[in-house]
Amino acid sequence: MMILAGLGNPGAQYANTRHNAGFMLLDALQQAYAFPAWKKQHQALLSKGRIGAHEVILLKPQTFMNLSGASVQAAMTYYKVPLAQLWVAHDELDLALGKVRYKQGGGDAGHNGLRSISGAVGSNYHRLRLGIDRPPPPLAVEDYVLSSFQADEKARVQAMLTALSDSFPALLENPLDTLAKLGNLRA
Repeated sequence: MMILAGLGNPGAQYANTRHNAGFMLLDALQQAYAFPAWKKQHQALLSKGRIGAHEVILLKPQTFMNLSGASVQAAMTYYKVPLAQLWVAHDELDLALGKVRYKQGGGDAGHNGLRSISGAVGSNYHRLRLGIDRPPPPLAVEDYVLSSFQADEKARVQAMLTALSDSFPALLENPLDTLAKLGNLRA
């Protein structure tokens, strides 16, 4: 069993913001793999199902980004999921919009959700970094990540989510090779 935590902020006002890219991926996976409806558990919205050969818990912490670690830790403890089986999908300023990179372990690069998770459970988990671009000057990072995707950006975001969803069974087995084959997503 593995946990795939998508990072974002709860509430309708944040639904289509850049900071909610992780939530958006989980919503796409829930639909693509016919996971059951979300239920409230462990300070999160949770849905359990299968992706390929893997039993997967989709977890959308409802604690707001800065406190995501509490929800992730509670779910990991309850389901006895080791750190090696934790995946986190999150927005990434240092990648072009619609690009994806995989990484295991590392620092938080100023991302408060990653900082919270690493502080709660350790940092050697799998990461899917979903590119959202850097803000154009003079827009502050805080304002940019909480802004909605523009109309011309939504198609690129949707293409990224669809390509990732379609390839997710292979991605769980071999993330680097799978993303390399999805060249249009590779930064």
